[in-house]
Amino acid sequence: MTKRSSVLKFAKEVFEIEAQAILRLRSRIGKDFEKAVQWMADCKGRVILTGMGKPGFIARKIVATMASTGTPSLYLHPAEAAHGDLGMVKSLDLVIAISQSGESEEIIRLLPPLKRKGVKIIAMTSVPGSSLGKNADIVLDLGVRREACPLNLAPTSSSTAML
Repeated sequence: MTKRSSVLKFAKEVFEIEAQAILRLRSRIGKDFEKAVQWMADCKGRVILTGMGKPGFIARKIVATMASTGTPSLYLHPAEAAHGDLGMVKSLDLVIAISQSGESEEIIRLLPPLKRKGVKIIAMTSVPGSSLGKNADIVLDLGVRREACPLNLAPTSSSTAML
C-alpha cells in the first residue's frame, strides 16, 4: 500500500467514525432533548454554556450560533468562574455544561454554586452516570465511546457530536 492510499484510507475511516457518532445521536433524541429545547426557548435570562478544553471551544461556537439567532447567550469559562465570573450567572439563566467524561474538575466545582442560585443545568456528556450527569436537571447523552483518533485521545467524534 502506498503512503497516499494509506492516508486516503485513514481519512475515510475518520469520516466513517465521526458520521456514525452523529447517526447514533438520532436514537438518543427523546423527551430529555425535547425538554432541553423547551427550556432554552422559555429561558427568561441567558443560555450560558460552559466547557473546559475542547468542549469549551464547542461551547463558544454554540454561543456564536445563538448570537446569530438572537438568543441571549454567554460563554462562561469554568476556571474563570471560580475566580469571580460566576457572579454573572443569575437565577433566570440556564446553564448547558459540556464534558465528554462528565468529570471535568472545573465543571464539577461550578455545580454546587449554580444549584444554590437555582439555575437549571443541562449536561451534555457521554457518561450520564458521571458527577455532571448526576447533578444536572437534564442529561443529553452523547454516547460517544470511540474517537476517530488512532489513540482514542483527541476529541474528534465527541466534539463533532457535541456540536
